[in-house]
Amino acid sequence: MRFRWLSSVNPGLLRVAASYAAILLAGVVACAAAAGHSAIGRLPTVRADTVALRRVLDSIADAHHGIVGYSVIDLETGARISRRGDETFSTASLIKVSILVTVYDLVAKGQLSLDDPLTVLKIDQVPGSGIIQFLHNGTILTVHDAAWLMSTISDNTATNLLLDRIIIRRVWAKMDSLGLQHTRVHSKSFLRSSSVAMDSSVKYGLGVTTPNEMAHLFELMALGKAVNPAADSTMLDILEHNTTDFMLQRYAGGARAAHKDGETDAVRTECTLWYLRNRVVACVMTKENKDQRWILDNEPQLTLANMGLAIINAFGGVPPAPPSP
Repeated sequence: MRFRWLSSVNPGLLRVAASYAAILLAGVVACAAAAGHSAIGRLPTVRADTVALRRVLDSIADAHHGIVGYSVIDLETGARISRRGDETFSTASLIKVSILVTVYDLVAKGQLSLDDPLTVLKIDQVPGSGIIQFLHNGTILTVHDAAWLMSTISDNTATNLLLDRIIIRRVWAKMDSLGLQHTRVHSKSFLRSSSVAMDSSVKYGLGVTTPNEMAHLFELMALGKAVNPAADSTMLDILEHNTTDFMLQRYAGGARAAHKDGETDAVRTECTLWYLRNRVVACVMTKENKDQRWILDNEPQLTLANMGLAIINAFGGVPPAPPSP
């Protein structure tokens, strides 16, 4: 094929395309290697070319009109790559994962029950994501209901109901216990007056974290060490039902994933645990995005989508479905 249009393309995009070629080739090689081991059971793991992967991710980040940070962890080999991994980013709704973990930690300690009732009052209902804002005054949910809605459709009212029950500072304490000292929820959604750290709220909004810290939180859940194996498995199952599919998951080919995202005008973030031939954690965060349009193909969302595709390909692509019994 002849690519006559390449002469007029931005050089940064050419670097991205060249890097993609390397990643795609690595994916083909990995798939071929796996195909030779089609024994019953789990497919063999892939040793990804992390040097090539870093090159393509950095090329995509360099071409982006804004600031991009990422952290990728291969849970099977321990390989890690990152860019701005320890830099703080606004989380938007991604911080709700820390709330979910704290809820299940309190349940494990016997200080909370998933069956505890939560009564929805008109004063609790806030705009943005979610459906509880439209339910009638006096609706009774459970802690489990709220945790599910917060995690799967990012329901802001559900988030606030949970924070009223567990207290924001308990989320901080849980994150501290996991070594995540930069991962903080500041206030209830759409209620900055409830902030426990007003200066940080003004700077970061609902929450703050780093790519490495949020990736590590997902890593801990995958290893059964965030709360305990049973609770972590339950939380990951909830996150598998997240309905957002226009960022890291957009070109992922339906790969199984437990993930959470966050969006504001200038921010797009997502962290995922992909179940490929290897279990792979990937967190990508953006800030100061010049393209702040709320459309599907805005630049930060395409940046995350392209990064997701590169990571999937580096680890051999989407594995085939297991044979029917």
